[in-house]
Amino acid sequence: MVIDAHLHCTGRETAGDVLRALDEARIDHGVLLAPFLDNGYSLHDPGSLRRANAHLARLVKGHGDRLTGFAVVDPSDARSSTDLMRAIDAGLRGCKMVPSGWYPYDDHVQPLFATAAEARLPLLFHSGIFIDGRSGRFCRPTFYEALRDHPGVRVALAHVGWPWTDEAIAVALIDRIHGVPHDAAMFRLDISFGPPPPFRREVLKRAIETLGAGSLQFGSDCFLPCSGAEIAERRGWVEALMDELDWDAGTRAQVMGGTAAAWLQMGSGTPGTQSASDADSDSRQAPDTPPPVRPEPVEGQALARSLEPDSSVRADDDSSPAALSRHTPRHCRRRGWLVAGGPRRLGPICC
Repeated sequence: MVIDAHLHCTGRETAGDVLRALDEARIDHGVLLAPFLDNGYSLHDPGSLRRANAHLARLVKGHGDRLTGFAVVDPSDARSSTDLMRAIDAGLRGCKMVPSGWYPYDDHVQPLFATAAEARLPLLFHSGIFIDGRSGRFCRPTFYEALRDHPGVRVALAHVGWPWTDEAIAVALIDRIHGVPHDAAMFRLDISFGPPPPFRREVLKRAIETLGAGSLQFGSDCFLPCSGAEIAERRGWVEALMDELDWDAGTRAQVMGGTAAAWLQMGSGTPGTQSASDADSDSRQAPDTPPPVRPEPVEGQALARSLEPDSSVRADDDSSPAALSRHTPRHCRRRGWLVAGGPRRLGPICC
């Protein structure tokens, strides 16, 4: 099974859009994040986040075999615990948070974390710097150690915390030092691309050698609606790095699906044993994600080896920036990290 554990909704996508893109990219299951960046949605507008969560709950309804929805809340808002559980009751299965104006160790955000722990939710946090002008000072990986006061949550730190990747690895390492099995660990790392291309191989190499595959999970960080080709390209970057690092089949399967399946507590079958590329799409099924506990009130295309601009690329070439812009939805054309093709190509922002 291949799971894309980091897909952004914008409010413009439909279930059909998402499922077609996943099929085209040979992704079995997608973790969708409620919109919060634009199109009338904002992290600092709780009302807009309620609308965002309601949109996502409608989108994933009836598609539990393929889609898992994560609510987005602002834990600094006094009503965030109520908003989170309303979203869970509506069918969402986890929560995404982006520290912006608050630190994960702040006293006033702990009640939301306690609610998530009581419901035993999977959580995804932005970790590392931002590239859109916001300060990343709230998102250093070690700040998330405060979550250890809330046993029951299962935390994924996005982007391996770049540029503080050693910190992110250290936070996830504590469970390994104390012999906690991967599936029961509090922290794992989402390898969606925070590190620019010159850093990616070394970051992934350090992470796998230090933590093991059970602490790493794949996420494309794509913005929906987008083509399956865009998701497949990012999957290809990871698979190319796996080729370079000579990972065996079991390690690849764990990172591409097994770790996220454990994070989501998807069924009792052995995760990572079947890929969409190996199964007919008509017979492919992913186990349903079980509902959270309701608390009482209280490897593909080769990675480009050179980072030098290719002066031979023509504007009408399908790999050129101009062509990429033509084929990319307007809301996906965000200025962001350098992608694998070199300095001339820019990808969407990551959160």
